[in-house]
Amino acid sequence: MNLIFFALVAVAFFSAAWRELTEIGTDARPMQELSEAAISSAGSAVELAIGLVGVMALFLGLVKVAEAGGLLTVLARLLRPLMTRLFPSVPPEHPAMGAMILNFSANILGLGNAATPFGIRAMQELNRLNPHPGTATNAMALFLAINTSSITLLPTGVIALRASLGAAEPAAILPTTLFATLFATITGITSALMLQRFFPPPAPAPPPGAVTAAEPEPDARTRPEPEGAPDAAQPTGIEVPAEGYPAWVSVLALLGVLAVIPLTILYGQAIAPWIIPGLIIGFLLFGVARGVRIYEVFVEGAKEGFQVALRIIPYLVAILVAVGMLRASGALGVFVGLLAPWTAPLGLPPEALPMALLRPLSGSGAYGIMAGIMQDPATGPDTHVGLLVSTLQGSTETTFYVLAVYFGAIQVRRVRHTLAAALSADVAGVIAAVFIVGWLFL
Repeated sequence: MNLIFFALVAVAFFSAAWRELTEIGTDARPMQELSEAAISSAGSAVELAIGLVGVMALFLGLVKVAEAGGLLTVLARLLRPLMTRLFPSVPPEHPAMGAMILNFSANILGLGNAATPFGIRAMQELNRLNPHPGTATNAMALFLAINTSSITLLPTGVIALRASLGAAEPAAILPTTLFATLFATITGITSALMLQRFFPPPAPAPPPGAVTAAEPEPDARTRPEPEGAPDAAQPTGIEVPAEGYPAWVSVLALLGVLAVIPLTILYGQAIAPWIIPGLIIGFLLFGVARGVRIYEVFVEGAKEGFQVALRIIPYLVAILVAVGMLRASGALGVFVGLLAPWTAPLGLPPEALPMALLRPLSGSGAYGIMAGIMQDPATGPDTHVGLLVSTLQGSTETTFYVLAVYFGAIQVRRVRHTLAAALSADVAGVIAAVFIVGWLFL
């Protein structure tokens, strides 16, 4: 991200400097416009974050109620029968299985902060099963491919941003995000399973004192923690289910999710006004039914929302200043003009292309670009471009960041086919987002 940030500012500066030196005698003042853009963009970033505080507090308060009511555990039990089939090399009762299930459950609800600790713990436990330390296993590659493309039912942060910017229907991206993440997840799983045949693990040389044929291999569940793996304690307060629901219950739940997609596509415009009120009453009713003190828990979650909104101010300032300078310098207009003939026929507006390219590299960078696009009156939150970038933000992941954090936690350097599978999921998510947003809103 350091290189990206510097490149944006440097390109803006030198583009404006070139114009300043070559347009002498005209009324153009590129460097003055660049200065004004930097200052105004910094102010806009702070205003945007402050406007986001209330909506973010609302949604994180509601999600906290659902979490306290055990919704993560319910999702984990639904996913368990499927997970044991996707990961046959992981024993069903191994701690890695529980951590992976909770990670996916948190991602489904858009709880990125909760998903990361579970993900790191899952990678540490998977590393206990790894016969080739330093090399990613098939289970690790599949886990990260699903993690970077996880089906998302509630893209909380994007909905909150859209609401703060005055979108007529902030939750209109729910069906498009669900559609795009479903196809991304299917692609990620398929790619990981297919590519593992072409990236076989190395044949390890037997170390001194290796286990002989006469000696049984130690149970993977009691194998000591690999040296150098940092400690990441399992998040507390959330039950890790030892068993799942019957398979038929999970199948019915999956079919229900699949049935929602065509319904939202066909009746999305009619359903959209009901989504936010429905989420509010639905989460609160769930909390009441589960015996949650909904007011106190909601307030606790709202405090977290307030802190999250304030924490993103520096990131928004950095990216919005860089993008504002790039736009004022004229370099962004040149870039868009060059790409428009190639991307527009494919349904991807050139204005949205920078975000689609940046999303796998930097979550904060992509978030800032999305905010800048939706703040622009020409491409507000309710235009085709605004809806598309909202869907892209909610349906793709910061792939390189996820791989760096999760593999770094267990010191894996040879990632094998993980990156290819994750990027294929990203590409599928972008294609699916372009298709479904074009289908519904063009």
